[in-house]
Amino acid sequence: MKKKELEKDFFQYQTQINPYPMNIIVDHAKGSYIYGINGKKYLDFVAGISVNVLGHGNKKIKKAIKKQVDQYLHTMVYGEFIQSPCVKLCKKISENTPNPLTTTYLVNSGTEAVEGSLKLAKCYTGREEIISCKWSYHGSTHGSMSIMGNENYKRAFRPLLPLVKFITFNHVEELIESITEKTACVILETIQCSSGIILPNNFFLKEVRKQCHKKQALMILDEIQTGFGRTGKLFAFEHYEIVPDILIMGKGMGGGMPISGFVSSKEIMKTFRDIAPLGHLTTFGGNAVSASASLATLNELISSDIMEQVPIKEKWIREHLVHNEIKKLHGKGLFLSLELKNKDKVEKVLNNCIKKGLILFRFLFHENFIRISPPLTITKNEIKKGCSIIIECLNLL
Repeated sequence: MKKKELEKDFFQYQTQINPYPMNIIVDHAKGSYIYGINGKKYLDFVAGISVNVLGHGNKKIKKAIKKQVDQYLHTMVYGEFIQSPCVKLCKKISENTPNPLTTTYLVNSGTEAVEGSLKLAKCYTGREEIISCKWSYHGSTHGSMSIMGNENYKRAFRPLLPLVKFITFNHVEELIESITEKTACVILETIQCSSGIILPNNFFLKEVRKQCHKKQALMILDEIQTGFGRTGKLFAFEHYEIVPDILIMGKGMGGGMPISGFVSSKEIMKTFRDIAPLGHLTTFGGNAVSASASLATLNELISSDIMEQVPIKEKWIREHLVHNEIKKLHGKGLFLSLELKNKDKVEKVLNNCIKKGLILFRFLFHENFIRISPPLTITKNEIKKGCSIIIECLNLL
């Protein structure tokens, strides 16, 4: 199909949610680059929104996928048949998460994992109240949208779930005032993402852990974006000396394949078997091909020094992104946001970077932040190249 015809059909037959899409017609992708059909290559500083943690076309991931494709694709809904890739993946996750996070429910996308976690918390505790954070983002299905901390994005879809309270991230006083014996769970992102990346302070997560234990509510951490090595640890909560009751993962989990999951203790997770049998179902959750890709991704991360290199690569980015138009560089590891002094200049920088062969992206809630979340395998030279393009584009302002 010719370029013009493909572009025309894209706008006519495939739904867009943004009036100004990037319009890169993808031919192939390899390493830290995406290649257009016109031969132009783009350095990828987004990694599919934190998805391609090992870059594009990783050989070990492709080998695992091809091997599984030759054996079988879909067989039966997850939790019925015993499928080796799924069992091995769940076991490997258990071996690399602290107790009591031992049992994984595999699903398809981050928002589905959030939905399952909310249902699990309500059913296990027998309570209905949920506490979330202002400016939080947990997905776009109805349950996930109910706990989204931005009214502008959900007003058109009301009514949503009742009995949801919102507190301010990092505000311990609001937490203590809000959590009660009626609270089923407190759900929050370990690092708040869509607000331009807000790190938890030294005491907030520990206080959430303490108050949840005190009120016998469950603590749920959403690591859909921060999980699988992006902050230099397999999961970001490992930096903060706490362990949640339920851990949500996705995006980077599959190394490019669609898969997500939520992990909890055997005691909590057996709720879906004993108290609410068939209460949370998924047709494609635990798909063997996606599970094979995820297992290959996880094995590569834990058997190499890729995660150990993340703080070093963060340092390189911070050293090269210095400009008088930059207000601050937020974040941790290779999960960063570039805050410009003038929000009106963000779109111009993004567009100019695309023209110069660098892919960056925006954040959902704040207009003056630019997302930087490259593959964890990005090289020093690629970091220098990407940062120099950003600086060039800032100089054009």
